[in-house]
Amino acid sequence: MKKMDNRAIGFMDSGVGGLTVVREALRQLPLESVCFIGDQARLPYGPRSSEEVRRFSEQMAAFLLKKNIKMLVIACNTATSAALEDLKEKLPIPVVGVISPGSRAALKVSRNRRIGVIGTEGTIKSGAYERAILSKDSSVEVFSLACPKFVPLVESNEYDSPIAKKVVAETLQYFENKHVDTLVLGCTHYPLLRPIIQDVMGGQVTLIDSGAETIGTVSALLDYFDIAKDASGDRTKNHYFTTASPKSFNQIASQWLEINVTADKTKIDQLKLEVK
Repeated sequence: MKKMDNRAIGFMDSGVGGLTVVREALRQLPLESVCFIGDQARLPYGPRSSEEVRRFSEQMAAFLLKKNIKMLVIACNTATSAALEDLKEKLPIPVVGVISPGSRAALKVSRNRRIGVIGTEGTIKSGAYERAILSKDSSVEVFSLACPKFVPLVESNEYDSPIAKKVVAETLQYFENKHVDTLVLGCTHYPLLRPIIQDVMGGQVTLIDSGAETIGTVSALLDYFDIAKDASGDRTKNHYFTTASPKSFNQIASQWLEINVTADKTKIDQLKLEVK
């Protein structure tokens, strides 16, 4: 008989951006339960050192482990680049990041082998996407750009405002003569800016949502480890946590997920990850 696991899947991010991954999980895996934490009190992660991001990531992971999750999704590109290997080594459950799935998807759709990547300062500085892409096809040209103003636009709920359109247009001028046919949204906050980004880049450029691509990997691992939720189990219960005020989180989450979200505030800065 096939083994089932009705525990939740854990998702962690520096803020609300990881909800773009959760939205795809709710769509593709409707039977699964979600436990999400956004570390809004300490965002943005992009300008921070990799050591600091790794420590924050371990604290979020420790919090989610206490919630008895069965899998961890690092729904943050900066945290994936800094902490994925560390957490895979230390945790007793499967750990999934967002960089490899996004890289694979970009290679799959690009025709002219010129791929753009936008992300936080930390993600771009790490070179994680470039390494992941070139390790699979060394003939590809990768053009990477840090977009430090994008995350604050999303976190302040200004992602469809006139100022957002101006900031995105000015920032993406970098790609004007790069002739990329594919652009990786290398931060889970960026899909909330997707309509503006697509308008600036033009319809000939395919946008890759790394977070959405990641859920395909999650689904495959649920089957591989026989830990998918049983359809006859308890009704799906989703839980959301933030380290800052829940008010803005609830507003963005409810709007983006198209459901009523009520998050709980929590503190994680004293937590320590116990190595398996």
